[in-house]
Amino acid sequence: MSKKNVTIIDVKNHVGEEVMIGAWVANKSGKGKIAFLQLRDGSAFFQGVAFKPNFIEKFGEEIGLEKFDTIKRLSQETSVYVTGIVKEDERSKFGYELDITDIEIIGESNDYPITPKEHGTDFLMDNRHLWLRSRKQVAMMQIRNAIIYATYEFFDKNGFIKFDSPILSGNAAEDSTELFETDYFGTPAYLSQSGQLYLEAGAMALGRVYDFGPVFRAEKSKTRRHLTEFWMMDAEYNFVTHDESLDLQEAYVKALIQGVLDRAPQALETLERDVELLKRYIAEPFKRVTYDEAIDLLQAHENDEDADYEHLEHGDDFGSPHETWISNHFGVPTFVVNYPAAIKAFYMKPVPGNPDRVLCADLLAPEGYGEIIGGSMREEDYDALVAKMNELGMDTTEYEFYLDLRKYGSVPHGGFGIGIERMVTFVAGTKHIREAIPFPRMLHRIKP
Repeated sequence: MSKKNVTIIDVKNHVGEEVMIGAWVANKSGKGKIAFLQLRDGSAFFQGVAFKPNFIEKFGEEIGLEKFDTIKRLSQETSVYVTGIVKEDERSKFGYELDITDIEIIGESNDYPITPKEHGTDFLMDNRHLWLRSRKQVAMMQIRNAIIYATYEFFDKNGFIKFDSPILSGNAAEDSTELFETDYFGTPAYLSQSGQLYLEAGAMALGRVYDFGPVFRAEKSKTRRHLTEFWMMDAEYNFVTHDESLDLQEAYVKALIQGVLDRAPQALETLERDVELLKRYIAEPFKRVTYDEAIDLLQAHENDEDADYEHLEHGDDFGSPHETWISNHFGVPTFVVNYPAAIKAFYMKPVPGNPDRVLCADLLAPEGYGEIIGGSMREEDYDALVAKMNELGMDTTEYEFYLDLRKYGSVPHGGFGIGIERMVTFVAGTKHIREAIPFPRMLHRIKP
């Protein structure tokens, strides 16, 4: 019987065969003649079982007892090459286990700090480099990977070209008070908060484009929804209507959810996510409601038992409790469209016949996850955009390249951006965005 080197996730293809797996010991148990090892290799977790009589029979009493004793003494996170016969195991959620026939220690691990017990959040964050090895954190990263993969797949299928926007910028896409400023050889520069302005230039050259990379917000927020460094996907596309843009955004979000269902089902199971609910989000049309209709709804229900939000007037911006109530009211991801121009960015195109409202949309995820997408139609008229910038007291000379896009063959166009970490928390069903990125950067955390 030949021995194959395989990963845990692939053992289903080797039932009855002797295989070798490079892995870490996540935990162990057992007594007497039997030892149970919880093994992980990054692809999955599963159990290896060692029987003392089998080792004695294979290696003789002296060596067999020595090898079995080695297994019994393995400490948490010791790395090993473990050899064994793959067997089906109906009692296990994974469905398979390993009948261990041999083991070799690669690297010992002594006094591993994150033990199988409750630890405080600050302790876990201080040891994030090790916390990432835990079962739920591995599942979070697998879901993140599936969402990123599905992003590339969706845009490729829909005729988009990846277009890399710069991270260092000489101007601000929106509010410069929320930007990290740095010295660029004696000239002020900013870490990007969005690639959108540059992406619009890409759209005028290539038609349909998207970017994906880190962005930075200097907003001093401590909420569970905010990071100071996160990964944003922006998309821009030409010759579309507002409704067509919303159709594309809805299809994209559904493709991301389906991508996780297809590529990371065990991660969802580990996190005990309601998979049937995710399937419903794919099957049902997303709701679309105007900002003013949403305000009317909030006002009409503000005395309900579940209305844990403050009163809003038309013209006010939503807070997290309002977003939560709106999306939960409809039970599916909900587009709120046509916000007041006064609370949105300068580049958004006004609603025809109603200059106080703009052709934009925020996609609100249910279950309390709030905004996951922000998008709009962009003002394509040069004179209208300059007038808006002057009204806001903006220095148009800082945006010459952006205005040029309106001078040389301007067309109707729109776009949107999605923070990948917010999407990860929503699909994973977790509460804190800090677990959706390998090393979160927050108001008071920049280590490890």
